[in-house]
Amino acid sequence: MQATYSKYDFYKSISNFNEILNSSDSNYVTHKGIPNKNDLTFTNGYYVDVTVLFIDIRGSKELATKHTRPVLAKIYRAYISEVISVIGGNSYISEINVEGDGIWAVFNTTSNYDVDTVFQTAFTLASLVDILNVKLLKKGYSAINIGIGVDKGESLYIKAGYKGSGINEVVWLGKVVGQTAFLCSNANKNSNSRIMVSDNVYNCLTIQNKSLLQRNWSYNCYHGNIHRIDMNNWVEANKK
Repeated sequence: MQATYSKYDFYKSISNFNEILNSSDSNYVTHKGIPNKNDLTFTNGYYVDVTVLFIDIRGSKELATKHTRPVLAKIYRAYISEVISVIGGNSYISEINVEGDGIWAVFNTTSNYDVDTVFQTAFTLASLVDILNVKLLKKGYSAINIGIGVDKGESLYIKAGYKGSGINEVVWLGKVVGQTAFLCSNANKNSNSRIMVSDNVYNCLTIQNKSLLQRNWSYNCYHGNIHRIDMNNWVEANKK
């Protein structure tokens, strides 16, 4: 978010500290489903059960050394654009965040079916990258590799920023965000498959989707190299 200059007054900071730290713990309540952003203030919050997905490029530094900056910009722009498109195509999407070549999203999942759709989004993303790689290799560019992590659990949903400035963001706090990032960071590394999901996610999946995954005992999760059939058919037909 763009920021503008405003003279700093540390007495104002003291006042803000007092307002925030003295607010009642009862302002933080459990809520089924993600509440409206307009319900958030600088002194309240909601505990919400959500599903979180992270996707990140492997070997970013090496990729940067192989291509000119304009080519690198085109690769990242194509990747980020269509990853957001796939994630936004899930009707349970709530938030999408882009951090460098990493993208993470929060989904408003209140049933097992909802969580299963996020898993479907995960393997659609994997197939999307396969399609992009067909295009990149035909241009003489390097293919990219990604890791994807998915977890489900309770997160604290708050608004953070500077009161009265218009500079504020929704923030998600809790183990589920960190655990999803951890799974993503280890996906498609060593002997791990490119999609890694937690037990909480696995337990919500259909029998058919569970069969696509194997137990990863090293990370106490499930993983798999999964693709979407129709998208993979396009890859096979066009990669030569």
